Amino acid sequence: MLDELKLEMERLADPAKAAVLARFFRTGPGQYGQGDVFLGITVPRQKALAKAQVSMTLPDIAKLLASRVHEHRLTALLVLIDKYEKAPAADEKKRSYDYYLSHTAGVNNWDLVDLSAPNIVGDYLLSWPRGRRVLHRLARSSNLWERRIAILATHAFIRAGQFEDTLKIAEMLLGDGHGLIHKATGWMLREVGKRDLGVEETFLHSHAADMPRTALRYAIERFPDNKRKAYLAVPRRTRV
Repeated sequence: MLDELKLEMERLADPAKAAVLARFFRTGPGQYGQGDVFLGITVPRQKALAKAQVSMTLPDIAKLLASRVHEHRLTALLVLIDKYEKAPAADEKKRSYDYYLSHTAGVNNWDLVDLSAPNIVGDYLLSWPRGRRVLHRLARSSNLWERRIAILATHAFIRAGQFEDTLKIAEMLLGDGHGLIHKATGWMLREVGKRDLGVEETFLHSHAADMPRTALRYAIERFPDNKRKAYLAVPRRTRV
């Protein structure tokens, strides 16, 4: 079945689109997506392929996650999300959750993180608050993608009206040096603000001077122009 899936993906490959995606996801030497290989298959096509893989085993998912081909890994995550969502019992959901956390090496581009972290890690921890310390471990990881998983997973909490963990992780990531973390942190703070502007602004009043400018810009993107300018005028605090 796995070989048939790969053959079908090869058949759907679009070299011209693959070249565009390779540039978009920064696969050049020294870039965050270095080594990622694209076939050029659209996400809707991959979702259709994943829906047909209801009986795919976890070992086969692992094989896809270990592939250099981006679409292999994305399809593997779509199948894992489907398994997680359809699991009839809590222990089966935990199996998918644990499996995901033990295979984060294959969740190694921002779209893969954004697709999967809220829907597996965040959703599982929504009903297991005591387990959320794992997000603190991920936020301290030397792995860029694990740090992004930490903040993106909290999107599930935000949708449920729970903001505390997002704010804690965002505070931990204030000194992060990577733009993809700045964008993700600002995005999640903006999502908090959509539901409770007061909570977001309380955080910004305390931390705007410490935030990377990209994170701040993302966080205040929907603010009125005068308020946005006021936040951007806050002098950056020098880190010792």
